[in-house]
Amino acid sequence: MARYTGPKNRLARREGMDLGLKTVGSHAHASLLKRLNVPPGQHGPRGRRKVSDFGLQLREKQKVKRIYGLLERQFRKNFETARKWKGNTGEKLLEFLERRLDNTVYRLGLSPTRALARQLVGHRHVLVDGKLVTIPSYLISHNQVISLTSKGAGIPAVKKLLDDKTFTPAEWLLRQGPAGKITRLPQRADIKEDINEQLIVEHYSR
Repeated sequence: MARYTGPKNRLARREGMDLGLKTVGSHAHASLLKRLNVPPGQHGPRGRRKVSDFGLQLREKQKVKRIYGLLERQFRKNFETARKWKGNTGEKLLEFLERRLDNTVYRLGLSPTRALARQLVGHRHVLVDGKLVTIPSYLISHNQVISLTSKGAGIPAVKKLLDDKTFTPAEWLLRQGPAGKITRLPQRADIKEDINEQLIVEHYSR
């Protein structure tokens, strides 16, 4: 199961925005927010240059890959699948990314980050319709129910989220305790992150 294992703050600083890679409220997250406008690397603030159209498209692709925690091969596979569907390719790509099991666990508020959600799935803590699923890229469907095992729900970071009564899951999800239901498939309007999917389509269409 390939994944990025390097410093996560570097990724967020490279894109100049919070990618949701650190737990909100943690010391690491607070430290990141203070340095978001400082690019990584030796040259720091002087590292920002005028970006070409290709550069803009590349950065948008890299940003979305990092938000969802995918490497290039996985991301390209999702794009090629989305391109085969009728309609808007960019919106279909985002739908597939949102429907990933690890992202759905995150959107339900059962994990503070997508990285931990991916770990929960891989470590056999997530059930789909009562059956164990260990594939983070598994695409959930309408009316499916996602739940955590008792051991998974007892993990401190997860338990803290479950005790937070103010949390509201994404609008296409309904959560009750350590379980949630997919009430409908995600739509473009449900994604609040600053994403320009058309730039990604243009990048792969070159």
